[in-house]
Amino acid sequence: MIACTAVLAVLAAGAPLPPPAAVPAIAPRPSPAPRPAPAFTAAERAELTRDLDAYLRERPGSGSLAVRDVTTGISYTYGDELRTATASIVKVNIVMALLLRARRDGRPPTPAEKALAERAITVSDNDAATALWRAIGGAEGLAAANEEFGLRDTVPGQGGSWGSTTTSAADQVELLAALVSPDGPLSPRNRRHVRDLLAGVTPAQAWGVGAAGDMPALKNGWLPRDAHGGLWTINSIGIVRAAGRVLLIAVLSERRPDMRTGIETVEHIARTASTRLVQALANGRPAG
Repeated sequence: MIACTAVLAVLAAGAPLPPPAAVPAIAPRPSPAPRPAPAFTAAERAELTRDLDAYLRERPGSGSLAVRDVTTGISYTYGDELRTATASIVKVNIVMALLLRARRDGRPPTPAEKALAERAITVSDNDAATALWRAIGGAEGLAAANEEFGLRDTVPGQGGSWGSTTTSAADQVELLAALVSPDGPLSPRNRRHVRDLLAGVTPAQAWGVGAAGDMPALKNGWLPRDAHGGLWTINSIGIVRAAGRVLLIAVLSERRPDMRTGIETVEHIARTASTRLVQALANGRPAG
């Protein structure tokens, strides 16, 4: 079970929940005239990779990133071989699995389920996540849902250990895509409901990929892991608006010496990647 309780007490004790923040608009506005498709060239990708390599070389631990522009589908990944424990970001996956199951059953989520989902996402409540984990059928239920979400690298934790689920940054962006795509398995209402929850995360927990843009809808995970000698796993996933573009971003990291260092690292990676991708897309060069 995730050892978030003590951290939550420090980060969010007594903080009232804010009203849901505005969620980035998803549907792009049609262009009045045809324009060349933008590209993120091989040279630009290589430069970004070198910069991230140089930054992370000076910081202990491992990190990975995936980012995708919703309008064009252009994406970039870094450190995609890393598979790390999700910690609390898996709560998004669990809530989405619950909504998928309810839709299969031909019913909306119950008020009790919606209340649990709100607590699991907005204040990262572990007891609420455990109740939802049981409701979806645990590891088997999550695995079945993830087949429909198109995840390839995510391995559910066993027993009640939902936080030990392992994943990749690319899988987390694919999961986020199911919240913005009309072709995804969730209904429009359920997609909007999850995005609203992510936009309503309590301010003390709204760090991470939100540094990459405005109007973030996000979820973070943090955990000192015994398997790593007490070093920290710090993860952040979300949807942000940057220079008029809607981006899906996932940054995973592990073996950080402390939580603050982990957060600084995650935010730097997200901000750097967002800035470079948006700059490239703004140039509007023909793809290829």
